[in-house]
Amino acid sequence: MSYAVSPALQKAVYETLAGDVALGALVGTAIFDAPPVGTVPETYVTLGPETVRDRSDGSGGGALHDLAVSVVTAADGFQAAKAVAVAVNDALAAGLPALDRGRLVRLDFLKARARREEAGQIRRIDLSFRARVEDD
Repeated sequence: MSYAVSPALQKAVYETLAGDVALGALVGTAIFDAPPVGTVPETYVTLGPETVRDRSDGSGGGALHDLAVSVVTAADGFQAAKAVAVAVNDALAAGLPALDRGRLVRLDFLKARARREEAGQIRRIDLSFRARVEDD
């Protein structure tokens, strides 16, 4: 198994989201790789949990990374959260930069889950993606 590509994959996902103009127009710089602390923006994006499974073969190390990107907002209704979720999806669908280590074979959208939290005051959409990577 190769978990070695995980830091490079996370960096590429974060840089893609942080550098996306459409997403930036919606959330500014409120893109985090951990939930924010202190004064929390009304709407933000955060990288979430990741599950990794071995996909090595005779040619070398490889892995499947199931990763989440979450949109969290205190805005009324789900419309604002969905607009941000679409921008996240579009940014990642456009492709990631070359990884610092290894190679991204593909990145696919798997599912999304929208829900209310904190007695309905917060809307959250968790988008799930699957990345197939190879370690060179």
